[in-house]
Amino acid sequence: MSNNKLAIPVENYKYILIGLITTVIGFFLMEGGGSEDVNVFIEEELFSFRRITLAPFVVMTGFGIVLYAILKRPKHNEPTSNTTEEQ
Repeated sequence: MSNNKLAIPVENYKYILIGLITTVIGFFLMEGGGSEDVNVFIEEELFSFRRITLAPFVVMTGFGIVLYAILKRPKHNEPTSNTTEEQ
C-alpha cells in the first residue's frame, strides 16, 4: 500500500517555499517603529509607507503565491481518452 506519489508535486513545493519567504520578508518590513521613551510618539516612524503600504502588500503577495502553489495542477504529457476499450 505504499504509494510514492505526493499530494502536491515537487515543483509546487518550490512555489510554497518562495511564498513563505516572501511572507516572512513582509513581516520583517512591518516590524519596528517603537520608541525608547514610552511618552514619545513618533508618527512618521510608525505610520511610514514601508509599514502601512509596502509590508502588507508583500505579505499578501506571499500568501497569494502559497495559494497558487497549492491550487496549481501538474502538467500531464500523456493524452487522456474518454472511450473505454471493449474486450
